[in-house]
Amino acid sequence: MRKFVSLLCLFLAFGFIANVHAEDAVRIPLIGDPAPAFTAKTTQGDINFPADYKGKWIILFSHPADFTPVCTTEFMTFATMMPEFTKLNCQLVGLSIDSIYAHIAWLRQIKEKLEFHGMKNVEVTFPLIEDIKMDVSRKYGMVQTGASTTQAVRAVFFIDPNGIVRALIYYPLSNGRNFAEIKRLLIAMQTSDLHKVATPADWQPGDDVIVPPPGSCGTAKDRVENHDADVTCHDWFFCTKKMPKEKIPGNK
Repeated sequence: MRKFVSLLCLFLAFGFIANVHAEDAVRIPLIGDPAPAFTAKTTQGDINFPADYKGKWIILFSHPADFTPVCTTEFMTFATMMPEFTKLNCQLVGLSIDSIYAHIAWLRQIKEKLEFHGMKNVEVTFPLIEDIKMDVSRKYGMVQTGASTTQAVRAVFFIDPNGIVRALIYYPLSNGRNFAEIKRLLIAMQTSDLHKVATPADWQPGDDVIVPPPGSCGTAKDRVENHDADVTCHDWFFCTKKMPKEKIPGNK
């Protein structure tokens, strides 16, 4: 009986440890998942995410810390590009594991003292989340122990108007993001949704787009032999068509 009790205690102990590790494990929301909901304090007031932005695209992005040089260049770039994202019906929301007071002091420094790549007097008007307890960072898998246990990696989440995660990009702490690519991907996804097409490698607005593959042999034969004048079929499964720039979101 004593041996049985000892084995039972050992089993329960291992189960407890496994549960602890499971709770601490990074869970990154995947493409197609609903964006994890949260409420938070920000530099623009309290937010209920993503409900407050229903009907808009959202780019949620994280930073390791305030008053760091790479983060500063990124915030200046995002703030400068904000009108471009607004035109694309997209809300920017930043996050850093620092307090509101640190956020405000840092953003004032950016506005009053810093210049980078011709950008100066840059005012950040999109919300920056206070995440001292790392609650939001953990919900989105932004704290990855291989990189740091106290700082969020440079994560970018694209969330559609229905609150669904559509794309995600992760960068290491040491390297800044490519903001032209962030905007390009947003436009590509909006174009795919609007016109029911796909976009090829290195696609830019104005380039040809890909017509979805046929679903049957009869459809495949018909599309090759009787396609529209603006469609080019390279093979039965691979057809492209013109997509004038004025039909691309943000170019009207």
